[in-house]
Amino acid sequence: MYFTLFITVLITAVVLVVAAYVIAKLIGPRSYNPVKGEPFECGIPTHGSSWLPMHVGYYLFTILFLMFDIETVFLYPWAVVVKQFGSLALISIGFFLVVLVLGLAYAWRKGALEWK
Repeated sequence: MYFTLFITVLITAVVLVVAAYVIAKLIGPRSYNPVKGEPFECGIPTHGSSWLPMHVGYYLFTILFLMFDIETVFLYPWAVVVKQFGSLALISIGFFLVVLVLGLAYAWRKGALEWK
C-alpha cells in the first residue's frame, strides 16, 4: 500500500516538474540579446570578471553552522517523545550528541572556527 502511494507521488512530482518546464519553454518570452547574458549588479555595470575566488573558510564555516543548526531540529522531536521511549531514547540521543561534540572538537582542533 505505502509503496504504491510512494510511486504515485514520485511519478506525479516528476510529471508536474516536467510539465512546468515544458509549458515555460513553450509560452515564455524569448529574447536573444548579448547584454542579457552579462552580469548585472543593481544597475551598475561591472568591471572585470565577476568570478572572484572565495576563501574556503567561508564554506567550511557555513557547513559547520548548518550541521549544528540541524542538530537542534533533531533534538526537538526527541524531547517530545523521550518519556515514551525511556532509557533507549536517552542512550540514542547521548550517542548523537557525542558524535556531534566529537565533530565540533575535530573542527576546532583543525582551526576551522578561526578567522585568518
